[in-house]
Amino acid sequence: MTGLYVKTLLNGDVMMHSQKIISQLPVILVLGFFSLLTSISGSSTNLALPKISEDLKISNGQSTWIIQIGLIVATITFVLFGHLGDMISKNFVFSNGGKVFIVGSLLTGISINFPMIMFGRVIQAIGVAMIMANSLGIVSQYFPDETRGEALSIISMFISVGAISGPAIGGIILSVSSWRWIYLFNVPLGIIIIFFSRKLLPTPKVPLEQMTTILKRFNWLGQFIFSIGLTLFFLSGVYFQNGLNSLVTGIIFLVVGSVIALLAFYQDQKFHESLIAPELVKNWDYLLSIFILFLAMLVNAMSNILLPFYLQSYGQISPFISGLLLMEQSLTMLLITPIAGYITDHWDRANLSIIGLMILLISQIGYAMYPRTMNMVLIIIPIVINGIGLGLFLPPNNTITMSSVDDSLSGVAGSINSFARTLGVTIGISMASILLFVQLPKVQNITPKLGMSFLHAFDRVFYVAVAISAFSLIMVVWRKLRGKRI
Repeated sequence: MTGLYVKTLLNGDVMMHSQKIISQLPVILVLGFFSLLTSISGSSTNLALPKISEDLKISNGQSTWIIQIGLIVATITFVLFGHLGDMISKNFVFSNGGKVFIVGSLLTGISINFPMIMFGRVIQAIGVAMIMANSLGIVSQYFPDETRGEALSIISMFISVGAISGPAIGGIILSVSSWRWIYLFNVPLGIIIIFFSRKLLPTPKVPLEQMTTILKRFNWLGQFIFSIGLTLFFLSGVYFQNGLNSLVTGIIFLVVGSVIALLAFYQDQKFHESLIAPELVKNWDYLLSIFILFLAMLVNAMSNILLPFYLQSYGQISPFISGLLLMEQSLTMLLITPIAGYITDHWDRANLSIIGLMILLISQIGYAMYPRTMNMVLIIIPIVINGIGLGLFLPPNNTITMSSVDDSLSGVAGSINSFARTLGVTIGISMASILLFVQLPKVQNITPKLGMSFLHAFDRVFYVAVAISAFSLIMVVWRKLRGKRI
């Protein structure tokens, strides 16, 4: 009888949980579809660069800045727009971010020269930052703690779909039309999403005087210093990827950029109304989850940049097959993330994040043991394990992050989460490139002739990834053993 009562009670809890999610499903869809649109735009741009170079008569080197400028601008402005969302309205910043993204996409799509496409990408990146900086905050605003994990996982699922479908959609567009439609198709779709979001995400009218007053209180000096520091920091990665000849220049940019960024943080904490609230800086639970996210994304980015070298340059596998193999991670995450989100709302989040990091660590060991000859089974297994680990880790970690702060700070808290994610990817790409090519000083192009010298260098880079994964895992386990719930 007792067992029947417990079973009935559990079924009731599950039904109530599902009803809460379903009642707010339209909000998730608005957030998810805009996340999908920005993800597709970002992941399909790489594919279009050769066509853009040819059409606008620019060099391949110049065309890479079409990617870089978007990354730099979005990362620099994440915290700014998160703070603005807390001060005015997250819905207001998010909705207007969608409009800015549409305008940026239009300008990029109709560009006739390099300066114009760069300007369009800057506008588009500002829109992306406004959207992504407030998405997690809006979830915290609409979803209580007991359903937040599943809501966040659904949005992550949309991002995974964008990452998977972006190259495919870009390839289809390029095969039947101009590269311009990679950006122009955002315009009608974005307008449709904004139309439906007007009722689902009510946007308050902010008087011009109120907006002016708020903007005057902003720490613009700190934002300016931070922008300079982070720009130099990102430029260091460009120099690092040019090889040993630019190593010294890259190190100088890295050190100077890091120092300036730290000075900006110090200045911000002394400012009467800082962009990053002092409460967040003193919140150990929040800082730990942000730092672990940074490390996890750094490790994941290392494999993303190195595997194409192993598969295509060393293994002579076609770009198409290589792309399908790498897609396995995103497909796995697409399947795992919603399940992890549900578990997050019904089980200990710290335990789930520990399991995710353990599996991520195993995947890095698998990469370090890649065979000399192309064995598809041995190649695919670590990629799938990587997707499982990251898929299990992200939902509980994001929920821990957003549940550890007050709702009044959820905008800037979510924006720092997005910032840490992007920064981890950027540093991971640069670090992996440096660690690989510093071991191959006279190598310009990786070929099968390099043999074991390439494989040994490849393995050593993943030994570093294993060490970073183990360090992040130890931090979370240590925290758990101390009896502090995160």
